[in-house]
Amino acid sequence: MSSEKTGTEVQKLKTLLPYQDSAIVSRMLVKNSAGNVTLFAFDGNEGLSEHTAPFDALVIGIEGHAEIPVGGVVHSVGEGDALLMPAGVPHAVRPIDGFKMLLIMIRGESE
Repeated sequence: MSSEKTGTEVQKLKTLLPYQDSAIVSRMLVKNSAGNVTLFAFDGNEGLSEHTAPFDALVIGIEGHAEIPVGGVVHSVGEGDALLMPAGVPHAVRPIDGFKMLLIMIRGESE
């Protein structure tokens, strides 16, 4: 099927969401009852402080590098890397310079 009929097209994640000075920007790509997929761009040293999420989350590095502590263990995540963050486990995102990531959150069966 052509993209005209399905409304689909190939997207380059690196260029889909630009960095903004001293900011974290995000763009939701998919949201439905099963979960959501969000693209994030962290400028410079902008990051997310420690928090928990009610669902399992998978981070996929798109560009740059970040340190992502999960449950007290620091993981280095770069382009092409994937990291699972289990539901209810404290985590944070600490970019090293600019960092882009895809965040996939999946709701549990009982949610």
